[in-house]
Amino acid sequence: MDRLQQITLEECDAAYGQWLSYGGQAPRYGGRLSRHVKDGNKGIERLKFDNSAVAMNLWNFLLTEEERLREARSAGKKLIGTMKDLGTLPVMVYAHPGLVAFYPDGAWWIPCLMDENDRLLEVADQLGVDGTFCPVRAMLAAFVTGDHFPAPDMLICSVGATCDDFSAIAQRVEGLGNPILWWELPHRRALGHDETGIELPGGACAAKDQIDFVKDEMTRIIRVMADTVGASVTDDMIVHGISEANKVRACLAELRLTIFTADIAPLPALELLVAEMMAIHFCSDRDEVLVVLSGLLELVQQRVAAGVGYLGPDSVRVFWINPVADLRVMNMLEECGGRICGTEYLFTHALDQIPTHIPPREALARMALADPMAGAAQDRARRICADIKRFGSEAVIISRIPGASHCALEGVVIKETIRSIFDIPVVEIEVPPVSDTFQASLRTRLSALIEIAKGQRKRK
Repeated sequence: MDRLQQITLEECDAAYGQWLSYGGQAPRYGGRLSRHVKDGNKGIERLKFDNSAVAMNLWNFLLTEEERLREARSAGKKLIGTMKDLGTLPVMVYAHPGLVAFYPDGAWWIPCLMDENDRLLEVADQLGVDGTFCPVRAMLAAFVTGDHFPAPDMLICSVGATCDDFSAIAQRVEGLGNPILWWELPHRRALGHDETGIELPGGACAAKDQIDFVKDEMTRIIRVMADTVGASVTDDMIVHGISEANKVRACLAELRLTIFTADIAPLPALELLVAEMMAIHFCSDRDEVLVVLSGLLELVQQRVAAGVGYLGPDSVRVFWINPVADLRVMNMLEECGGRICGTEYLFTHALDQIPTHIPPREALARMALADPMAGAAQDRARRICADIKRFGSEAVIISRIPGASHCALEGVVIKETIRSIFDIPVVEIEVPPVSDTFQASLRTRLSALIEIAKGQRKRK
């Protein structure tokens, strides 16, 4: 049975040239991946990539987001920086054609992608936000240097049931002269004995008065957005925005299901991580992201039908919890004999379908409250366990995010819940933005997890 091979950046360039010589048509953001190294993304030199033109389109799309933002501004559009809610507000922002949403939070990957060429963490240190904070502190430095995204016309940030580190960093951003519209996302509490509960996308439940509160917050945000763009943002616009967002989410849902249930992994873990992240804000182009993801889905379906993929059917099926700041670790997992069969990267609510049978602002309020970080860790653990059972995962990796306050105890809760239900190995690891000094120990721990899972497989 044929197996695909992951390739280096240099090999990507050669494959791209060959694809063009065969008549391949590149999108407007296409080109050789190595050109991004000249733009400072030196970290990609150390990654290994899927060897398809579709995967190269995915990477080119990811690495040209700043260009799209600047083009949107030149075209007269207003740039809205949405912070912390991870997937809800961009749906509302893109409802108006004169608005474009992006996440300044995404700067947390810059130290990994740009490697030693970037000084963001050093700048953050100088601003009093040191390594005891979450890696999203790179966002603070990006606002100061102005090198990684254009200054937004409006900043919106959620507070309440959010990471304390992020709230502190966002307050520092505002203190440096970047006005923020704050809105509250309350903690999704347990229902009182006399309260009405409403099921949220993903299966959690919230009190009706909390949903009503967040709906009022959505209304307040819409008014300010309308002032920013100088035109009304109507419910009909938001309904259309929800419909378009659901298309992206449906494509991702099918992509994930196809990959997780395939006999042989049809796509590497790294490309899948990048694809899932695009659900959050469409990488600043809601229409084109669907083109990119649809191409990826078609590729994966073709590989599954042909019975080809990576590693082989004996690879261990791993469920991965929390995204990694250093992308090389996703390559490392496969080098150790593991494949991704289930993920929970802190934004499952951005993957679920948005309700269409209720008023749009209420639908978005329900989505916001479905955020896994807005509720108890036990709620998050229950959904993870349901997916472990669904996808037949044989091992679990919980990737702690250094300094992130929300990771302090929830990893323990999730691990204990998993072990109370499944007889599978679970390991917690911590991955800093640049993990060079930890590479050997990380590899040892991942290899040990894979070997334990294989041993348990033989005993069953």
